Formats: sequence, structure tokens, C-alpha cells
Amino acid sequence: MSVLSDLSRRNFLKAFGAVSATATLAACGGAPAQTEPSASEASASASASVSEASASESSAAAAPAAGTIAVCLASEPDVIDPALNSSVDGATMIVHLFSGLSKWEKQGEAFVIVPDCAEELPEGETDADGKITYTYTLRDGLKWSDGKDLTANDFVFSWNRAASAELGADYGYMFENVDGYEAISEMKETGQTDEDGEPIMEPANPDAKLNIEAVDDKTFKVVLSTDVPYWNELLAFPTFFPVREDVVSDEAWCTDPSTYISNGAYKMTGWDHNSVITVEKNENYYDADSITMDKVEFYLSDDANNMLSNFENGSWQLIDDVPTNEIASLKEKYPNEFVVAGQIGTYYVGWNVNEEILPAGTTLEGVEAENARAEIRRAIGLLYDRNYIVEEIGQAGQVPASSFASMGLTEPDGSEFYKNAGDNDGYDGYYDVSAEATESNYNEAVETLKKYYTFDEGTQMFTDFPTLTYLYNTSESHKAIGEYLASAMAQVGITMNLENQEWNTFLNTRKAGDYSVARNGWLCDYNDPISMLDMWITSSGNNDCQFGKGAHASVAAYSCDLTDLGYDLKVENGTWAETYDQIIATIKSESDNEKRFALMHKAEDLLMSTGAICPLYFYTDLYMINEGVKGFFSIPLGYKFFHYTTFEG
Repeated sequence: MSVLSDLSRRNFLKAFGAVSATATLAACGGAPAQTEPSASEASASASASVSEASASESSAAAAPAAGTIAVCLASEPDVIDPALNSSVDGATMIVHLFSGLSKWEKQGEAFVIVPDCAEELPEGETDADGKITYTYTLRDGLKWSDGKDLTANDFVFSWNRAASAELGADYGYMFENVDGYEAISEMKETGQTDEDGEPIMEPANPDAKLNIEAVDDKTFKVVLSTDVPYWNELLAFPTFFPVREDVVSDEAWCTDPSTYISNGAYKMTGWDHNSVITVEKNENYYDADSITMDKVEFYLSDDANNMLSNFENGSWQLIDDVPTNEIASLKEKYPNEFVVAGQIGTYYVGWNVNEEILPAGTTLEGVEAENARAEIRRAIGLLYDRNYIVEEIGQAGQVPASSFASMGLTEPDGSEFYKNAGDNDGYDGYYDVSAEATESNYNEAVETLKKYYTFDEGTQMFTDFPTLTYLYNTSESHKAIGEYLASAMAQVGITMNLENQEWNTFLNTRKAGDYSVARNGWLCDYNDPISMLDMWITSSGNNDCQFGKGAHASVAAYSCDLTDLGYDLKVENGTWAETYDQIIATIKSESDNEKRFALMHKAEDLLMSTGAICPLYFYTDLYMINEGVKGFFSIPLGYKFFHYTTFEG
């Protein structure tokens, strides 16, 4: 989910958007993600002609009616409440159903931010205390899908709700720069513990509010604690979209079309769970006349064979995944419909930092033990041949990743952030991902692991590495990658079993930290590296690696030194909250762009030193689209837009 504000960012998106092309030109993409790019696993017969859920209703392929487009992005979404969603497929649905103050639009070959509910996007005014005030005038005649008026108070309620400690939204931290966030998001211990012995928390300031105001029904005022270069792009992000207080008072409001009240170009008219979500043009949308597609049917499937079958028989006009073993032939068979587009994100392996990986009986403790775990995790990352993964499994132009912050993110001077990451001679980032380095990486990994585990020289295997489990969501490509990773580790005697879960279950299992190693992926929310770095602060709902959480909260093994940049922060053997969280907070308060980027490199250095983030490749977006579809566009942040499409079947 992404963003761009200044001219250089707009030019970047124009250039990156130009990468979008048929597979004959270039080349991850997929379904359940927003942070979760994912392909879908094939588990049913390729001969299926309709989705599994609708097979009982029809045995014959049927193209959609005139004015309708049928697409398949992913399986059943976890949640499509704008404040709670954290996946790309959910976000694509939400940008059709809701409107924020701004929105993405395609102008020529460029993707730009333009006003949506707001009449215009004004410049902020700097107050005497250094705070930035934005005042937005809402368009005339804004209404909800049930015909009720939408007012500035709806934005006030929605933002306070999304940022509140009570809601605990994964993306609540995106309001960090709004004045008052610290108070509204603060939690305190209740003095009670849960079944795992962890303290039960509650909002510390239940009456706290953000410094935002509805001056009148049409005027919305926002005060920021510091300048945000990508502010207009945040306004186009689902977490900042309005919801109505009386609607969301029913916690089940977003699970049923009868209670799903929205304010966007479309309204939800049907939800056959695990089968299809239907949205139709919202006659109360202020710009309804410009919406050319009357109805979008979002079919729900995680079966790549089923997707391909429905595409080939004409039932679905766009699919966001194909069977891995069909990619080569599909490129030839459908040169104009098989698309590989640019995307800003990274596919990676995430380690739960609270998982014990040292051998039984180790005598290492404290800082030494944590440093050993970090070195071990990094060594495991050296065993993986990323070129094999992208060439033999991905097959869609993905680029082997040497860092977590994605290719495509740019520095103030226009250079790519990842190329300036790390401190290595001869390669960019934190891993040498060249094909020539495969053998030396392997040898380095083995030598490192010998420091901590018993190695049988005869078998060339380690004999006492704890058994791991690799968690992934149902998907043919995720499974194939997991099998490769397990085989690479098995070559040195490490057993890693595979466990797959359905999308919704997987998201919540990983978020709760109930895993040892898991697949993950992240698409940027805007064109700034902080979009990939602030998710790892202790309080972030997207911090699936559990940094600073549980037992890791008291681990004092991290150091940071910002004095060379003029800050009074130098910590040795501090906790995650005392180091990483403080670097991110400093970044958020810094208006000097050169210093911001230098700080972000320090943040990524610390993040990558843990070894808990193991990047595999930089994403591309692979999908198939019927040649009869006109007016469709997708942006490098993962969203797909059907508002202005037409379809001639």
C-alpha cells in the first residue's frame, strides 16, 4: 500500500509504473497481502470451470453480465474494516468501497495523489510551536451509501478510533505524527496476567483524543507534531478512511452486506463467504458519473489451478496468481494477457525472536546468547540460493534481495536506498546474492554454525540443531519455496518441517507469535523506507517477529549511536525499546531529509543485525487480465483499480 508526494516521488512512480508490461518485456506479487503479497496454492483439479464455492450452483462457465467484471485476488479476507485491514487484497476491496481525503489516480503513465473527499490538498501551516496544521474543506454533497450525510465529524471519530489503544489496530502507529497520538495510544498494566503469565494491558488514557477537529460539518482540521513528507499519500491509505460511529458500534458490521455502510465509489451488495464478494456502483458517491464499471465480483479462492481454469474459460477477467509450473507456457500462450509489473516490496523469512534455537545444554546467557542467536539466524540465511528461488520457483522477474528495504525506494539524491545499505565491499545490502557467491556463502554458514553446534565431519551434518517448523499460508508457490528452504537446511542436518494454514488463520497465528519461522512479505505503503522500518517497533501490530514483545522485552543486547548525526542518543546493550524504537522515533521527528535517511540506514542496520529478517527477493506483481478489459490500472504499492474499466467480452 503506497504513496508519493514530492516531484521526485511522482517521477519515480511514473518510471516504476512504466515497468508494468506484458511478460514479454519484463517481470511477485499475488493475493493475500499488503503487507502480504502472496500467490495461491493449487489444491483442486485444473479442470474446474467455476470456483469451488459456486460449483454447486452452476456446472458451466459463464461470462459476467454486461457492466460487470469478475476478478479473483485472493481467498476470504481476514477483515475489511479500513482501520483493521493489513492485507493488499483487503485494501484493494476497501479502496473501491471507501473514499478518504485523497486517492490514487493514473494520469498518462504516472500514478499521482489527487483530492477525493477533500476539495483540495492544501499546504500545511507551521505554527509558532513548530507544529503543522492542515485544514481540509470537504466536497459538497458527500454521503454514505445509505444516503446519510458524511461530515467532518466522521473523520474525527474514525481517526481517533483507528489510532486508539482500545482498538489496537495493526496500523495505529501510522498516526504517530498526529499531535496527541502518544496519549491516545498509551497502554498500562492492569495488574492481572493472562493464561501465559503475560500482563494484561488496558488503555492508559481512555478519554485521550488526537489533535484533530471538525470546525464545522465541512471543515476538518489536523495538527501534526512534525512535518511528514508523504502526508498526502497517507490520506489515501485505508487506515485514514472514514467510518460511521453508529455503524461500527456493531462489531460484526463489516462481515455482512446489510450492515456494511461505506462512502466510496461502490457499495457491498453481496458476500457469499469463501465464494464471492459483490460490489456495485454507489449512486450516492459524489463522482458516480465517472465510474464506468457498474459491478465488480471479487471471487475468493486460494487455488491457483482454479483461478487459471476460470480465466481460460472466460468466467474471470483478472486473476492474481497462476500455477507455478504453468508460468513458462502461459507467457508464450498469453503474451498480451500475462502481465508482470513493478512492485515495491520484499518477500522474506521471519524468525520469532522468542524461539530458542541454541542447542540444549548451552552455557551461553544474556547478551552472549542473544548475539549467538542473531549470528545463527544470519548463517541460516546464507544457506539459501536466492537465484534458484527466483529463477526456478518464482519465474516472474523477481530480484534476489540483499536487504529488507525494497528495491525501488529512493534516497533524496535519487539513488536506490538498498544499494546504500550495509557496509560491505563488493555487494549491496547485507547479503551477497550473486550467483558467484553461493558456494562461499554456504561455507561461511557452516563455519559459523560450527561455533555453536556439533558437526559430524563424516556426514557433514550438524547433529544437535533444534527441529524447526516453517509456517506458510496455502499457496503453491509458498509451499515450493518452503520445500526448497527446508531442503537447503537438510543438507547440513537441520530439520525444518512445513506447516500450512489458511490465510485468515495464518495471519493471526503469525501475529500472535505462535510459530518459529514463517514466510512473510511486505509491500510499501508509500515511497519512503520508513514504511518498511517502523513496522518493527515494539508496539506495532505488524511486528510479527515479536521484537520487544514477551521474553524479548527484557533482552538487553542492542546498541545504537546517533551522536555522529548530532543527536544525544548512545546506548550499549539496551533493550529493543531503548534502541530501535528510539531510532524510529527520532526519524519521525526529524525534518531534515538527509538526516532522516542516514537514520533510516542505522535503523535497518540494527534490524538486520538480529538475523530475524531474512530477505529472499524483491517483489514483482504477476497477474493475468483479459484483453477485453480497458481502463484497468494497478500501482506499485499493490492496489488494483477497476473503477474506470470497461469489458468487452
